[in-house]
Formats: sequence, structure tokens, C-alpha cells
Amino acid sequence: MAERVVITGMGVVCPLGNDVETLWQAMLAGKSGMAKTTIFDASTFPSTFSAEVKNYDLAKYTKKPKLHKHSNRGSGFAIGATVQACRQAGIDVETDEPTDGIDRSRLGIYLGAGEGSVDNDVFFEAIVKGWERGKNEMDWGRWAEVAFGKLDPMRELEQEPNMPAAHIAMLTGARGPTRSCLTACAASTQAVGEAMMIIRRGNADVMIAGGAHSMIHPLGLTGFNRLTALSTRNDSPETASRPFSASRDGFILGEGAAILILESLSSARKRGVEILAEVIGYGSSSDAFRVTDMHEEGRGAIQSMTAALVDAGISYGDVDYINTHGTSTMENDSIETKAIKAVFKEEAKNTPASSVKSMFGHLIGAAGAAELITCVLAIRDNILPPTTNLNDPDPQLDLDYVPNEPRKMQVDVAMNESFGFGGQNNVVIVKRWE
Repeated sequence: MAERVVITGMGVVCPLGNDVETLWQAMLAGKSGMAKTTIFDASTFPSTFSAEVKNYDLAKYTKKPKLHKHSNRGSGFAIGATVQACRQAGIDVETDEPTDGIDRSRLGIYLGAGEGSVDNDVFFEAIVKGWERGKNEMDWGRWAEVAFGKLDPMRELEQEPNMPAAHIAMLTGARGPTRSCLTACAASTQAVGEAMMIIRRGNADVMIAGGAHSMIHPLGLTGFNRLTALSTRNDSPETASRPFSASRDGFILGEGAAILILESLSSARKRGVEILAEVIGYGSSSDAFRVTDMHEEGRGAIQSMTAALVDAGISYGDVDYINTHGTSTMENDSIETKAIKAVFKEEAKNTPASSVKSMFGHLIGAAGAAELITCVLAIRDNILPPTTNLNDPDPQLDLDYVPNEPRKMQVDVAMNESFGFGGQNNVVIVKRWE
């Protein structure tokens, strides 16, 4: 019989706060994490604002800073979120002789983690020098001259998307199954879902699962602006993320990390730790359509939602709340709404569905796990987080999007949806622990 899988710890570093309770209270207050970009000078970009992590101090979370001194922003955030989650779950960190009752060979890691940023200063210097010499191309001679004198090889290694998992392994001593996926905006939901399956199969007792990412750098902002995916509402960053609104014009680029400790029920009971929720269903699919566009009928989203319900052994009528992908782009919000209607049928308009990206932006590879944490909190407190800035609803989008204010109601089962570039679709369902 497959192991039941429960959540015993959670941690987050994100634009609304660097711990779970700060994030939750900010959401319930309808606060915004969006503001003018400060990581670099974005004043000449079409989008001059983003959702940055603020006041984060890596030194608060590690006694061995030298091990992590080369970590990229995503890895650094992952360390903080992991330490928080481990503390809640009673898992020892940075110790050679753990006393938490977990066999390190059966403690695994699965992260949806993005690539680290390149050394932009050196890269762009070589480009500019090429232009100055009258070449409309990269000056590779200048690149070699600059790069081999200035580039830190360890910093360049940190571009690899498995680096956050490597830092977490050093932090926790985890020697079990270790995975890293980079399926864009669906990555950390995939990580949680597949980590659950690893425990179900009996290949691990505990999995550190979630995501970490930062694309707030010149190349990241340029790429999404060129795709016309970002909001350009520079005069009002705080209200720019407007999922399901008629005036929505794109998402806001964010960053952060979110970690959940997934554990077999037998392990959690043996260790005597508090169970926060149970993970009961996972569904995954591909649109097999276009790289940047969802299939117009939402076939991949429909497939992944349906698969998650089947895996959980429940009906759409058993779901109390949907945490949508809800990016605030014209296409995503429309197609996601269509997909929800197709799956939830007569219950679609009666099932609340909100987008917390309206408050902390789009955390890309970390988005799904951060949003799943809000699902667990919604179940814990019987409160739905709102979709803020929904002041001019799109008349074509007619579901209950929990506009502008949190809502008290009984929440026992929540569905979390993540749909990524490339047509990746992943859905996880959690329920109240009983």
C-alpha cells in the first residue's frame, strides 16, 4: 500500500516577507510587493519595476557562510526557506550528528530551480567594446581578455539550476534522491508533486521540496519585455498585477524561494511532529502546442487538473478553493478560466479561485510552491487570500475570484495550479489533516 504523504514544515523568502507568517499577514492585508527595481538600473526598460525580495540576510540562516559564499540569489533564498521549513519540521541543519530521527540516506531533495544569472557586467562590457570597434556583434577577443581576468569560476558554476539543491544538501546532510527540474513557471509544483510520488513509492521518508529562482536581472527583464509578457504600468507598480481584470496587461517579475517538508505519514508519526496538511493528488501534462502560448481550449490545463483529481480519489465538487496560476496576462487568465469551467462544470462558479500573484508577483520557478504554502494556510485558518486590484472585472471572466478582500469560509481541500512556458502544466491538491 502506498505511503500517505503529509507536510510537516514550510518556509518562504519572497517579496511580501521572509517568513511564512509575515507573508500570510501581508496577504490578508492586501499588501503589494511590487516597487521600482533596485537590483540594477531599469529606468530605461519598458518595465521599470519588479517584485524584489527585501531585507534578506543569508547570515541569519547559516553558521557556515563560507560554504555558501558563491551562492546565486536563488540559492541564497533557498537556504533561508529551507532552514525555516526544517525548524518547523524538527529537522536538524548544519550538524554532523543529527538527533531528529531521520536517516540521511532517506532524506531527499526535489527543487524546481531556475538558472542563476550570468555575470552581466563582464558580458555586456564585451558587447559594448565590440560596438565601439564598429562591429555589430560580440567581440570575443575582448570577452576572453575581460572574462579570464575577472570572471569568478565558482560564480559562473552557480548558473547551473541544480545549485540550490546542492546548497540544501550541504545544509541538511540529505543524501537521498536529489532532483532538480526547470519547467519554467510550473517547476516547483512539479517538484512537490514528484517528491510526493518518491515518498509514495517508498524511495524516501522525507523530501525537501519546492523552488527557488530570481530572474530580476537585465537579461531576464529584457526577455520577458520582448515577449510582451510584463506589465508596463510604471506609474502604479503596486496595482500593476491585475489578474482577471479587464485592464490587465501582464505579470510582474518576482523572485524568491519556497520550501515544504514532505514526509511519509509513518515517519511523521514516529518522530511525533505536527502535521500541517496532507498532499493527496498530483497531475501533470504538456500542451504540445506552442512555446509561449497555452492551447486555446486549455487542453493541457484540463488534463492536469483532471489527473490530479483522479490521483487524489476525489471529485471536483470536493474542492473548496482553487489557487490559480493567475498571471495577469490576457491569454493565461482567459484560458485558465475556460479550463476551470471545463473541469468543474456546474460547480465552477461556486468554487472560489484567487490569484496571489496580484500581491507578490510572479516568482517563476518558485511560484507554485509559494502558492501551495498559501493553500495550506488557507486550510489552517479557513481564510481565502484575495485577488487584489480586481476593480474592473473582465466581463468574459465570470468565476468567483475572491476580489480584493480575504474571505472567511471552511476550507478542507485546495487545488494549486501552475502552467509554465513550453506548455508545462502541473497541479497539486492538498487537504486538511484528519
